[in-house]
Amino acid sequence: MFRRPMLLLAAIVGGVLAIGLLAIGAFPPSVTPQPVERTLPNERFQTR
Repeated sequence: MFRRPMLLLAAIVGGVLAIGLLAIGAFPPSVTPQPVERTLPNERFQTR
């Protein structure tokens, strides 16, 4: 008795996930480029 509703629910959830993945793949969100700022350790600028 519970087998068919659970299969139907699993199929609906799987379909929604598949449609969501296809939508994200077809229309990916835009990424804004940002500069990478890296701090260098002070020991690189010291004399040996």
